[in-house]
Parts: sequence; structure tokens; C-alpha cells
Amino acid sequence: MKAAITGVHGFVPDYILTNEELTRMVDTTDEWITARTGIKERHILRGEGLGTSDMAVEAVKGLLNKTGTSPEEIDLVICATVTPDMTYPATANIIADKAGIKNAFGFDLNAACSGFIYTLVTASKFIESGTHKKVLVVGADKMSSIVDYSDRTTCVIFGDAAGALLLEPSKNGYGIIDSILRSDGSGRQHLHQKAGGSVRPASRETVDAKEHFVYQEGQAVFKFAVMNMADVSVEIMEKNNLKSNDIAWLVPHQANLRIIDATARRMGISKEQVMVNIQRYGNTTNGTIPMCLYEWENKLRPGDNLILAAFGGGFTWGSVYLKWAYDGNN
Repeated sequence: MKAAITGVHGFVPDYILTNEELTRMVDTTDEWITARTGIKERHILRGEGLGTSDMAVEAVKGLLNKTGTSPEEIDLVICATVTPDMTYPATANIIADKAGIKNAFGFDLNAACSGFIYTLVTASKFIESGTHKKVLVVGADKMSSIVDYSDRTTCVIFGDAAGALLLEPSKNGYGIIDSILRSDGSGRQHLHQKAGGSVRPASRETVDAKEHFVYQEGQAVFKFAVMNMADVSVEIMEKNNLKSNDIAWLVPHQANLRIIDATARRMGISKEQVMVNIQRYGNTTNGTIPMCLYEWENKLRPGDNLILAAFGGGFTWGSVYLKWAYDGNN
């Protein structure tokens, strides 16, 4: 039995933070941001008391409506996020409550920017085991909540978004075929959040030192990301005897346009085979891949070979090979 994606939906907040607006906040230019990242604008969640679950529940409600699925039918909710509403309970539980999902259990999964593909693979095992029939996979992050808008090296990169997929047993042999997931904890020194965990709990000193924001050593992360995301994408192609012309779409994590381009070149595929929307949303961490699938849904056809690839802090990285299961134009 295979687990197939049978629906996808996405959500971004209304407010758009442009490069031009960022030039009034930090010492940067539109040209500098675009050349180094490919980003022109990003969506930001504004409003008192709004968190990751508020975006996620909009994606989930849209997904349930378009697939004709009632909340009571959902067996399991897994949310990939690095910006949970609270340390506990899990954001997945909050999403389920807000969406009226009463017959499911849920939990969060944190693997930084690779979290969504980790979550997708994890969720697929519940389907493949035969114990669950309808599983929601959510990728959502309010990255603006952990970004220092006085740090020009990080504030230009991130945005807020949420996406949700429905996984069900395959009815046509399509679905998730294979995956390769990797991690290397020694990479944590280059990309992390310094405080807020059990090692450095929140205090006046950690807040004053701005240690609750994203910390990133750009050059080191870029080097590891280019190498590992490209290598694991090629590896899953070779493992499954796929040539470049067998691939309908590469669905890459939208961290940096140069990383995406390098991955496509290593795979030997054209730009026309790559989903790219980083220019409009920036890096929304766990929201990037489901947002790509949502925006390209009407171009996807049954049997299309897709490679999903990501790289994140930790370090974490991986790839997923799946055959698309339905006509996204219907």
C-alpha cells in the first residue's frame, strides 16, 4: 500500500513586506537582496494574538472543503513547524481544535526547513501500515516571530505561510515511492536559535541579547545546503533509475534561488521543470514545499514524477520521490 497526496491547499497572510520597505528598516537595497536570495517580497502575519495555528487552520479548512472531507473523517494531524504557538501543547492539537477535528490524534515535528518532508514521510507510514486512512500533513511557520528586523542578513530572507496536504491510501498505485532523509547535528552551530530551550531558558539577559531570533552563519549554511540538497536529489534519482527527462517537477525548499538553481543543474533538469515562488514569499520554512504544490496543483497530472528536496538547520536534509495521484486541473 502506498500513501498518496489527494489534495493540497495553502495560505499566506495579506500583508506584504517588500524589499523597498526593508531598505527603510536596515542598510540594504533591493538589488542586494535580489542578487543574493532571489526574493522580492514576503508575506507577514500581523495582528495581536495570531500565531502559526491561525495560518495553518485556514489551509486545513480550505483543504477539507475542496476535497469534500469532513473534520470527523481525519485520523491524524502532524504539523511541521519551528514556530509553534506554544512550547506545549502541540500546534497540531490546536489546529485540530480550531478546525473541528475531533477523532484524530496529533503531534508536531521539528526538523527545521526539512521538517515538511520529514513529516510527509512520517505520515505516509501510518497510511502504509493500514491503520490510518486520512492523515493531514501541515507545514506552517510564522518566521516573523523569530526574526530580528535590525539584522539585514536574516530579516530579508523569511516570510510567513502555511500549507496542508491530505494523505490517503493509493487507489491507483501512485503516491510516495521512496525517500532519503539525513541529519548531522554538528551543523547546529551554524544555524540555530540560541535561547528559549532548556539549555538557555528565557531570561531578561537572553531577551536583551536578542538570543530568541534566528542565528545563521550564511556562508557555511549556503555551502552545506548546495552540496547536500543537490546530492540527495541526485541520489534518489539514481536509486530509482530516473533520468532527468523522467522528472516532471522538482519541488525544492525555497531557501535561496542560487541553491535551487544548483540543485536543478546537478539533476540535469531545466528551469521549466522547477517550482520556484521564492520571489513572492521568501523562505517560509515548513510552508515552502506545500505552497509550491498548492500553486502548481493545476499543472499536475496523474503519474507525474516529482522530487521533493529540502535542507535545514540541524543540519537536516532529504528528498522524496512520489508519483502524483490526481488531475490537479479538476
